[in-house]
Amino acid sequence: MLIFMLNKKYSLLSLLIISLIVILLDLYPIESKTKNELNIYSGRKLHLIEPLIEVFKKKTGIKVNIVTGKSDQFIERIKLERNNPEGDLLITTDVARLHRAKKNNIFTKIDSKILKKNIPSKFRDKENYWFGLSVRARPIIFSKERVKIEELSTYEDLKNKKWKNRICMRSSNNVYNQSLISYMIINLGKKRTENWIDGLVKNFKKKPHGGDRDQIRSIAYGECDVTIANTYYLANMLNGKNKKDKTAAEKVSIFWPNQQSHGTHINISGAGIIKGAKNLNNAISFLEFLTTKEAQGIYTEKINEYSIRNDVKISEILTNFGEFIANDNIIHLIGKNLEKSILIASKNKWR
Repeated sequence: MLIFMLNKKYSLLSLLIISLIVILLDLYPIESKTKNELNIYSGRKLHLIEPLIEVFKKKTGIKVNIVTGKSDQFIERIKLERNNPEGDLLITTDVARLHRAKKNNIFTKIDSKILKKNIPSKFRDKENYWFGLSVRARPIIFSKERVKIEELSTYEDLKNKKWKNRICMRSSNNVYNQSLISYMIINLGKKRTENWIDGLVKNFKKKPHGGDRDQIRSIAYGECDVTIANTYYLANMLNGKNKKDKTAAEKVSIFWPNQQSHGTHINISGAGIIKGAKNLNNAISFLEFLTTKEAQGIYTEKINEYSIRNDVKISEILTNFGEFIANDNIIHLIGKNLEKSILIASKNKWR
């Protein structure tokens, strides 16, 4: 109980009111509006993001609550929660989804000197609504047994008849392939991209099905010879506990296409802070932590993705994949061509 030294000018009524307020505060203390926690919606699987969360928790003492699922579903959920958001941060695995989230006005602009210092401008939104956290490359993956490296050159070359019944690809409904098509539109134009898809689809050995790992398995099992897939999947098959997947991965190799022209297509994982986030400062702290040298080291060593920073050494597996020239200056344009990508793929029967 507080003790008040009253001046004579205070009335008895004032004393009673003040005393009543103090009693009520003792009985019903006001809770802090900002708890020491952080709520994350993650399009990344828990086992991938968890090593980063554990280090952050030890460093800050902040409790981290995470819900994992599909990024597009989270975008719709956040739109519904607009007046009372339950999440503070959205983590996604593709720049197209970051663009979509920004377009739906669910991110808040963040002005952080740390983020600007640690993340090259080519890997973050020009208006600071979203931020890239790791780099994924999507090169050509081929059979060591049935494909000579001299046969390979560019993405565009995969439309040629020599690849008839030799290509496996996942569906164009997948955002990774939609981003790849966007890359082609940016570099080749819409008409040439349509011609490329037309020829590519005619060379498919089978109807698109499954994910990137499934395409790699198909090559290993002799069902096809070539695919386009993210290095992250191959690296984790090689480094994983599944012996069959490791054996399958050892039967393929990587070719870096378009090294003499545009550079190989890359994508980024990234995040944005949700508009109206209740734990804004904690969300900023976590986002800044993810760009530190320590966290970036975890991205490459534990997740086998390339760092957004030049001063971080990549994992041994990625080093073994070899050096390549990335088409990294168009990242911010990928999402803007997403609708065109979907229409072109559908029109040319890439299901």
